[in-house]
Amino acid sequence: MANSKLSPFPGMDPFIEMQVWRDFHTNLIIAMQKHLNGLLLPRYVARVEERVYMEYSDLYAARSIYPDVSIIREASEQRAEWTGSGPKVLEPVTLTAPMPEEHRENYLTLVDLTTRDLITVIELLSPSNKRASGDGRREYLKKREALLQSRVHLVELDLLREGERLPTVEPLPFADFYALTAREERRPKLEVYHWTLRDPLPILPIPLKLPDDDAHLPLQTLFEDVFAQAGYAYSLDYNAEITPPLDEAGAQWLKERLASWNGE
Repeated sequence: MANSKLSPFPGMDPFIEMQVWRDFHTNLIIAMQKHLNGLLLPRYVARVEERVYMEYSDLYAARSIYPDVSIIREASEQRAEWTGSGPKVLEPVTLTAPMPEEHRENYLTLVDLTTRDLITVIELLSPSNKRASGDGRREYLKKREALLQSRVHLVELDLLREGERLPTVEPLPFADFYALTAREERRPKLEVYHWTLRDPLPILPIPLKLPDDDAHLPLQTLFEDVFAQAGYAYSLDYNAEITPPLDEAGAQWLKERLASWNGE
């Protein structure tokens, strides 16, 4: 393991997505809050809010219909074979009831301290927000639709390579990572920032109440601080397979980056 506290990558580290996403999500949200409050107080305040919802896992969704069929067939077969008098005591089949899991997601809000109005919502997407047909995605898109119809700015940061992208009318440009800014006064138009695994994270403008100028989040600096403080260089397993897999050129680039980082 290299002694460096920095990531082997010029920007977002894709191994975080597979191994320590929840920890990283919390740490980056707090880092963004601290940075924004340093810029905006006492005019605005950045607050960490929490969204709670229940979600059924994909395993339950995929299998929910099949156990009922197998029980009916087995019971039917047992009735056909029973030739004695009186009722027969059947042996039960042990199955699993689908149980929803509680999910908690943090996001940021910017509040005008003079009027107490909500001005901007900043979302850092989680895997559940991008899981096709999942409860978490449905819940998120429902909230997103409500915000897009409100007078609140919405900023969405997608640092996950896997999963279904946020819906837009036109196709998103090709990239690994995205930030979408929906300014209240410009909707339905979106500002779409996009970059690849080979690029540093951008400085992201955060809209405020007009006529105030945007605040700016230096994502690369915040990422590097979080990465070092959380000790990810020492805990991430860089021998693991990357998901989703890279193409041939990307896989070779990844191999060279890791070899250089390890001093090989």
